[in-house]
Amino acid sequence: MPKLLPVAEPLSLCCSPLTSQPLSAEQAETVAPLLKALADPVRLRLMSLIASHADGEACVCDLTPAFELSQPTISHHLKVLHDAGLVDRERRGTWVYYRARPQALQSLATLLTAAGATPVTIP
Repeated sequence: MPKLLPVAEPLSLCCSPLTSQPLSAEQAETVAPLLKALADPVRLRLMSLIASHADGEACVCDLTPAFELSQPTISHHLKVLHDAGLVDRERRGTWVYYRARPQALQSLATLLTAAGATPVTIP
């Protein structure tokens, strides 16, 4: 049986920006799986595609053509994002629709943003 990653809820309750104070060992254990889930280029792109898709949700059938990967591989990456608590999913007939969890993304943004800092554009 696969090990399930912790969901994002504890992150929103535990963490101020990294520049404000050091994370405890427990906080780091909570945050690391979320960052690990996003550290893969395919999963990062999937997260971006889902979050920016019309109505904030995307069917796996909408996501697969963006990659040169099989549908089962895309589904595996989506499962990792779901298990980490970064996306919700809903089955509708034969398709599964994914929606980004705004609270999880906001929690990560808060963690990684220096207090009072101006957002930086990545080149």
